[in-house]
Amino acid sequence: MVPPEMSLKIDPFILSGGAGTRLWPLSRHSFPKQFHSLNDELSLLQQTAMRLENADFHSPKIICNQQHRFLAAEQMQQTGLTDYQVILEPVGRNTAAAAAIAALHTASSTNDQPHQEKLILLLPADHYIEKSDKLLEAIVNGVDAAMAGSIVTFGVKPATPEPGYGYIETRAEPDNATSLKVKRFVEKPDTNTAEDFISQNNYYWNAGIFLFTFSTIKKAFNEHAPEIWQCCEAAINAAEKDLDFLRLGESAFSACPDISFDYAILEKAKNITCTPLETAWSDLGKWTSLWQAGEKDQLGNVIKGDVTISKTKNSLAHATDGNSLSLIGLSNVIAVATSDAVLVAAKDSIDDLKQILTAFEKQGRSVLHEHKRVFRPWGASEIIGEGQHYQVKRLLVNPGASLSLQKHHKRAEHWVVVKGTATVQRGSENFTLHENQSTYIPIGELHRLENQQQSVLEIIEVQSGVYLGEDDIERLEDNYGRLGK
Repeated sequence: MVPPEMSLKIDPFILSGGAGTRLWPLSRHSFPKQFHSLNDELSLLQQTAMRLENADFHSPKIICNQQHRFLAAEQMQQTGLTDYQVILEPVGRNTAAAAAIAALHTASSTNDQPHQEKLILLLPADHYIEKSDKLLEAIVNGVDAAMAGSIVTFGVKPATPEPGYGYIETRAEPDNATSLKVKRFVEKPDTNTAEDFISQNNYYWNAGIFLFTFSTIKKAFNEHAPEIWQCCEAAINAAEKDLDFLRLGESAFSACPDISFDYAILEKAKNITCTPLETAWSDLGKWTSLWQAGEKDQLGNVIKGDVTISKTKNSLAHATDGNSLSLIGLSNVIAVATSDAVLVAAKDSIDDLKQILTAFEKQGRSVLHEHKRVFRPWGASEIIGEGQHYQVKRLLVNPGASLSLQKHHKRAEHWVVVKGTATVQRGSENFTLHENQSTYIPIGELHRLENQQQSVLEIIEVQSGVYLGEDDIERLEDNYGRLGK
């Protein structure tokens, strides 16, 4: 814990912009890994936020893509945390831009501490950290170096020669040092080089967590990446409140270079120190990482969901969406089943998944980017059947939520209530539908669906028409700031 005499509070920013495609088919662009419950009942984002529930931190700020704004907000509400903010990036611009936005946001916030001295913590939303108390201890250990003008990284002693991680080479220091001088960064070495690093005592995995003051990071950006700082400063100045979100200025942020914090700043700056993080850690970047970090049975298997195994060892089996997955007589495999995709791979071949995803990209396969269930600000929709000129969806509308007042120009809709009570506006009519009742929405008809009850409303929606894309929606009224086509 931070000592009582320490008066400085740390401003934490959770970076939640990644896509996590190496965990396909579970993680996809519309619902990336940080929003999934992979190793706990809580999602990775929720676990990260809960680690910061400490008197020594200001309220957390989540930086995410605007596509995920309602998903991030809903998950934060589920934690019970009431004081947080979600900052929306109009486009993805990597971690350097996120770091600059964090610093500029801190400078614009109000509290008694001069903004030049404010401590800023950046940490990814999607990493596994076994012991939260060790993370807090490491952050406290890094405060003095950060206040003295260092950009503080946090390093984990390598447990295996992992070629997919970044490594930090530190200069020789006493074994009990909490602030090690950084000599260089090495990004994703080959296995032989990683084995050589492990044999030495001065290499660490780069945990992707950083601590610095506003004045330190402003100076670093002005020296090494001034264009990023200028674009982000313009984006903060043009930012607008949107419901409970802060939406960055789109044109300014879109002009920002797309580059990581490591390449833009860390590999060029000289004032870098490393504070050891003494706990098990993983970036959960691929399925084998999840197997390594997971709780194993007596035969070395990690299982989640409706999974049955027999004569199987050292494997990972993960089933979602009510699917039943069975493994018999297998060793060292990854098996994942979702509602619309199945992945089976040898553990030592999982890196070849990128070839499958590249093929999907060339084929324009929607399974690469979206699940059949898509989360909306009012609830969720799930495709349960489709064919030429028709599509069947299940709509789950949260208590007190409503869809926008809208119309479609190329499709008609039939609604059947299977659970709950629906309040419907259709043209000039307003009426209520109970279970087993239905209605028809003609092409071009103005309509709205609302759930005024205290339980989830479930609707079966049958769409029919020459075009069924989501962009055939014209919104006239909306509670979530999505007006227009």
